[in-house]
Amino acid sequence: MIDTKQNFITDSKESDSNDATAPVKDVLTESRLHKIMLFFHVPATWPIWAMVLVGAAFVFLATLPWWWLWGIPIALAVAGIHTLFLGDDAALFFTLPRKKISFGPWQSQAIVLAVPRTLATMGAVLLGWWLGWQWTIVLVVVLQLAGSVALFWGTAVEPLRPQLSEISIATDRLPVGTAPIRMLHISDLHVERLTQREETVLRLAERLKPDIILITGDYVNLSYNRDPVTHTQVRQLLSQIKAPYGVYATLGSPPVDLPEKVAPLFDNLAIRLMRFDWETVDLGDGRTLTLVGMDCTHHLPTDRAKLAELMTAVPNHAPQIFLYHSPELMPEASQYGLDLYLCGHTHGGQVRLPLIGPILTSSQLGRQYVMGLYRNGRTHLYVSRGIGLEGLSAPRVRFLAPPEMTLITLRARGES
Repeated sequence: MIDTKQNFITDSKESDSNDATAPVKDVLTESRLHKIMLFFHVPATWPIWAMVLVGAAFVFLATLPWWWLWGIPIALAVAGIHTLFLGDDAALFFTLPRKKISFGPWQSQAIVLAVPRTLATMGAVLLGWWLGWQWTIVLVVVLQLAGSVALFWGTAVEPLRPQLSEISIATDRLPVGTAPIRMLHISDLHVERLTQREETVLRLAERLKPDIILITGDYVNLSYNRDPVTHTQVRQLLSQIKAPYGVYATLGSPPVDLPEKVAPLFDNLAIRLMRFDWETVDLGDGRTLTLVGMDCTHHLPTDRAKLAELMTAVPNHAPQIFLYHSPELMPEASQYGLDLYLCGHTHGGQVRLPLIGPILTSSQLGRQYVMGLYRNGRTHLYVSRGIGLEGLSAPRVRFLAPPEMTLITLRARGES
């Protein structure tokens, strides 16, 4: 079923290691976002008394403008309201691991959410000149309650509901009259501990019965990238993912999928880990696919050069499928005329606001390729929202960006 025409791997083990894992500038860990996440991760091991003191500081800041404008009694009332919602956040994040929903540090997540809550309470005072203090307090309660409802949805409901997206793509590199090829794309599993979410992934993969399964990295997250229990559970999960013509995978971001830790998880599994090579897969009836896979360093000059080197050997008689963790090589992929480019990394923003869209994408291309299907020339790019959640101090929240698996039907051009 699998016809390996050529693996683009250099002859010596030493040069192969250089090609696949040579150290380059770590773009992600040097980014401002990563440094902010590390800053808010500091409280992850704080005791409850320290959290109470920090919470009191947030309450004081939130009520200071109210005190100045309307006096102590009204400020005390607002302090009580603000304390209630901060405590509710902390209690929610504290219970999520115990309910086996998500496994982030409750202290860090509570402090991250305390920032926008405090700014909202402080900012509402500006409307007090027109509304009066009674209606301004009502506004604060409504805003904070809406935040709590959205937080509950984003932590306890939406992350546990992986959706299936289906797309159809035509190519002139499949013989006319042959059956379509059904490919299931999975990305950004970000396992901390196995949950209902991963069970749904396995059920969907079993029910859909795709010809081939393609996985584009980030198997753990930054909080659990060195955790042996997580690694065991990732391997357990991967061992259950199967397809008739094979499962193919690439690694994710280097700080997340530490190559020395995650790559060995694929040893002796029926999954082909593609780090800097290509393979032709024969699906019978004259149908073949050329899979091209490589590590993602996020250092664009390095990865552009690697792709250019790889493409010198890749045949073009069959549909070319590029597996790479991030969408940042789309300009180059379209220049080479790749049929399909599959990636994840952005999580679709993970938190999206109505009319505004994603707050962050973690992509050096910003919002250019956030989620879904894009096309440039003959190249189709699909950016998956992924399955799991970001680590460190990032709240384990998905809002208007539900987890996603993608079923791609590749058909001959002219076939319906």
